[in-house]
Amino acid sequence: MITKAEHIGIMVSDLDRSIPFYRDILGLKVREIRKRDHGPDLVFIEVGGVEIELIAGSASPYHKGDGIVNHLAFTVADLEAALAHLRAHGVEVISPQPIVLDEHTRVAFFRGPDGEKLELVEKRS
Repeated sequence: MITKAEHIGIMVSDLDRSIPFYRDILGLKVREIRKRDHGPDLVFIEVGGVEIELIAGSASPYHKGDGIVNHLAFTVADLEAALAHLRAHGVEVISPQPIVLDEHTRVAFFRGPDGEKLELVEKRS
């Protein structure tokens, strides 16, 4: 039935603030910016075969922000280097230390420009 995750929609208050965060700080590729006359402006960002859809805040009944996504996770090769990069750009890192989930997996949480909770996941062999 379901073959893959298509996209993840995140409501944001300011696309001009969110685009540089996801593109320049996190290094993700902006695939499309869709300015619309009716409805919220949209930005589609690619990451590992899944799209993140940034949705500009809107009064539309279809984009009220009712269903809250707890967090969005990204895979990284080097957790310490990624955290240092985020801190150097003034990003709020929630996890004071990497969290060890098991002998192969460490994670850390940080916040996006609208306070969205994001996670970095490092998997070792």
